Amino acid sequence: MALKKKGDEGSADPKKRRRVGFASIDSGVEASECIKVFLVKNQDEVGAPSSTCIDPVDLNQFFGEDGKIYGYKNLKINVWLSIISFHAYAEISFESTGDGGKGITDLKPALQRKKNFFKPSQGNAIISGGSPVDVTDPKWEIFLVVKKIPASSTNCIYQLLGFATVYRFYHYPDSSRLRISQILVLPPYQNQGHGRHLLEAVNSVASSENVYDITVEEPSEYLQYLRIFIDTLRLQSFEPTKLAVNTVISFLKEVNLSKRAQKSKMGPPSGLIEIARQKLKINKKQFLRSWEVLVYLNLDPQNPRCMQNFRTCIEDRIKGEILDKGAESNGKRLIEVPTEYDNDISFVMVWSQDGVEGDSLEGEVGGDRKAQEQQLNELVEKEMEDIAEIAKKVSSFCKSDEKQMGQC
Repeated sequence: MALKKKGDEGSADPKKRRRVGFASIDSGVEASECIKVFLVKNQDEVGAPSSTCIDPVDLNQFFGEDGKIYGYKNLKINVWLSIISFHAYAEISFESTGDGGKGITDLKPALQRKKNFFKPSQGNAIISGGSPVDVTDPKWEIFLVVKKIPASSTNCIYQLLGFATVYRFYHYPDSSRLRISQILVLPPYQNQGHGRHLLEAVNSVASSENVYDITVEEPSEYLQYLRIFIDTLRLQSFEPTKLAVNTVISFLKEVNLSKRAQKSKMGPPSGLIEIARQKLKINKKQFLRSWEVLVYLNLDPQNPRCMQNFRTCIEDRIKGEILDKGAESNGKRLIEVPTEYDNDISFVMVWSQDGVEGDSLEGEVGGDRKAQEQQLNELVEKEMEDIAEIAKKVSSFCKSDEKQMGQC
């Protein structure tokens, strides 16, 4: 039996020792970091420097659970999107591939030949938030705004400017409800009124069919702004609203709501909301927001009492919304309480047996009434500014429309 001396372990020449290296684990690359999307009208614009580059939608869902692409060095993916057919061609380039511990992402499904650039697309489309839309579901409806371009003396092509996706829900007993999922105007054609045309098209379809009303799925701030603008225009020419608006204006001129002797209410008659839903397909919440702009349009800006009364009504509406949120769960409230441990997860549950929430409860856990009043005033001021801005746009649109059509 051979024995190895301890002294023999270090007898080898250090220069002749074999060195073992460990390759770093591939951390992958986010899809948004290596993918660019370009808008083109024809195949000649593919690769042209003048092509319009847009920020892509969230593509991570197509590349594994973590949304990353693995196994490529200096990966670049250019997607050329036709605004004529809305079909795409993907051009993929990279220096080398290698398994860095996470495998090599299969990109073959994304490859297409240029000759298939105008091949009809199938399967899923992308909507707001990167959610897939099954275009084979007949309940999905797509509205397009296009530009007609003459291609020859006898033919023409249609250039896509934007689109809206709408889902049709069943509404008991024999109707349906349209929910706008997304309105997208392509970047080169934004701020040209195309979003308004898409909304008007949806409104037109809803009015001509057996639709209960129209809603929007998580509208952006600008989309909500646009909806109020359009619906205010529609209500302004809607005969049943005219008498109701005049009644509210007379009320705001005569009373002094700052003394709280009168009820600060300037809402429309209950029957008017239902009539507007039946005729214009405007839901109640949307009607009330447009109604405030409509009332503001008819105020006398030189009458301080009238303007102050209007502001008081807006303030009371915002207060009511805040109280409604706080009055959930039969008087139960979650009140955030700062602590030395974790401000994000520290809270106190407050509950009153009679379901009534007193201001003193919040004061006992550090509520600051002055700060609350300041926040409320800021909310009211912001709301007043938004209403005034939309009213100004409506007024400007009507003046422009009068020159073209003779009336608004």
